[in-house]
Amino acid sequence: MSEYKIPEEFYFRIHHVRPRFKGDIENVLIYVAEELARVGERPVDEFVQAVNAALYRYPGNAHRELKTINNWRTEISALFGFIEHTDTTDKPGRRALELASNQDLVEGFKVFLYNFQYPGAHIKPKNVLEQIEAGVHFKPAQYILQLLRYANRDGGNAIGITKFEVCHCVFNDLRVTRDNEGVAATWGRIAENRRLRLDYDQTGDVIRYAGDIIDYMEIANLLKTYDSRTYYLNTLEEETIIKFCESTEWFSEYDTMIRNRSGSMEAVKDCINGWFSYVNRDIQNTDFSTDILAYIATDEEELKALKESSSEDGRPRITEFLSREEAFEQRMEAWQETVSTKDIGDIGEGLVHGHECMRVKNGGREDLIHLIKRIPTQFAVGYDISSVELDERKRYIEVKTTISAKPLHFNRIHLTKNEWNTASSTHDRYFIYRLLLSKNERKLFLLQDPVGLYKNDQIDMVPADGADITFDPAKVGQFEELLTWKL
Repeated sequence: MSEYKIPEEFYFRIHHVRPRFKGDIENVLIYVAEELARVGERPVDEFVQAVNAALYRYPGNAHRELKTINNWRTEISALFGFIEHTDTTDKPGRRALELASNQDLVEGFKVFLYNFQYPGAHIKPKNVLEQIEAGVHFKPAQYILQLLRYANRDGGNAIGITKFEVCHCVFNDLRVTRDNEGVAATWGRIAENRRLRLDYDQTGDVIRYAGDIIDYMEIANLLKTYDSRTYYLNTLEEETIIKFCESTEWFSEYDTMIRNRSGSMEAVKDCINGWFSYVNRDIQNTDFSTDILAYIATDEEELKALKESSSEDGRPRITEFLSREEAFEQRMEAWQETVSTKDIGDIGEGLVHGHECMRVKNGGREDLIHLIKRIPTQFAVGYDISSVELDERKRYIEVKTTISAKPLHFNRIHLTKNEWNTASSTHDRYFIYRLLLSKNERKLFLLQDPVGLYKNDQIDMVPADGADITFDPAKVGQFEELLTWKL
């Protein structure tokens, strides 16, 4: 079988920073975002020292060399724009603060890909200059989505693309990255290669940069795969895909140099702060937050059940005058008016509320369900849900929810001062429910009496505008099946 080769006059390999932690990237990014939010703005040396100390605390990093820790910090900063610089200080960027607050990794990768382009200050100035001199002007995620939409233009979503094809027919071909070749011509080339059964160089080092972007697009829920080889449009994200395809957003400070195919190192360096300001700009008008229930539901029937379970009171308002169908429709209308499926905090609390109602029902105490209540945030009582045991004792629940593409490992939870104080006063009646939502898994982890566990040296606690507690899930706490409310 013959191997496809890009014509020499069009071959130019583009690249970006590859994190050393790519295999664990979701866990690392949410950890770092939270740590950066706590560090805040500081003088450069103090900021670096504080962030490095946090990186050393990440599981497995305690004995790493300082050079490796510095590389982690600079790679995160460069590729994801998590750190912004001033003349005298460093500070967490808007993207890091959003991720720390929203706990939505899927949204975070959408925003990253929406901004990501070549050239950009995510690589060293000398490499930026090389791309400028080659005339590169390319947004990879946008082009890949446009290409797949064209390939499936006759309807359906049966046509996908491989990392090898993306590498050799898109990323490393100046007809695309410099000349902005239309997707029809590029897809025609890919289709012809398929017809001729041409092979591609599939060496990991060759395809890794294109492969990274495809992987990030899968994490962002823009692409899906069934065999980790061919990637298809995720048609459930049609609205977001259209936003990507129609976007005119572009970091333009290199444009004059790109048109002239020349620049200087000084001019390139002068664009660095502008780049990090660009990737951290306010893009509120472009909402990429995840529709959580649609994301985790396997089908329409489960989606309806999840919506019911995450509603304000966790159970249907049924009267003797309403049929089951009428009650459900009434409930959906009321729920949709009050709860956004893109609010992770609300959805997490709603799902846990439904879980608690079902737990009590399964225990034969349906008469207690009316005692299970969500507590409005403005009441600041130090917990989210007031629940009840089967023997009618109180259970106070603080819900912590995160959404990611793949299941996260975790051993740390942050409690505010108010939450820690409430846990201290309510003892074994206080529970933390850690809800981890991913595409194929819903984990619910319960930690009872965190203050008591700390006093008995079963978990660690570090004061940090409240309390950072770390623990071994194999030694304390327990996993439970997340129950969905059913009529």
